[in-house]
Amino acid sequence: MNKLLVTAIVALAATFQGHAQSYGYGYGYGSGYGTTSGYGYGSTNSSVRYQRGYTRSDGTYVQGHMKTTSNRTNLDNFSTQGNVNTYTGTVGTRARDYSVDALNYGSGRTVYTGSRGGQYYINSNGNRTYVPKRW
Repeated sequence: MNKLLVTAIVALAATFQGHAQSYGYGYGYGSGYGTTSGYGYGSTNSSVRYQRGYTRSDGTYVQGHMKTTSNRTNLDNFSTQGNVNTYTGTVGTRARDYSVDALNYGSGRTVYTGSRGGQYYINSNGNRTYVPKRW
């Protein structure tokens, strides 16, 4: 039953994406990431995928959910300020890349840039904690 529901949601998302592109909505940057609305404020990535449930290293179980496909920016993610997760109705709270609010993430820590452009600091457990990109 769950697989059927996920398949239906993905098919619906793909149908909407094709419909939006055929009518020329949005900016259509041609990035190949499936976005149809550009990266304006409040635009979300129309390319989504299902993330299966998993258990974190601290034992916390994370339930399966729909998420935007990775594309080296957080401007169009469900969790970013100004965006809304169309599956749950949750409003995004994470700072946008290169915004003033991004400067508050990792305050007092050295922020590094990875080989693919992601920015992070080393947390108290010695792991990378990714933050919105800064200038």
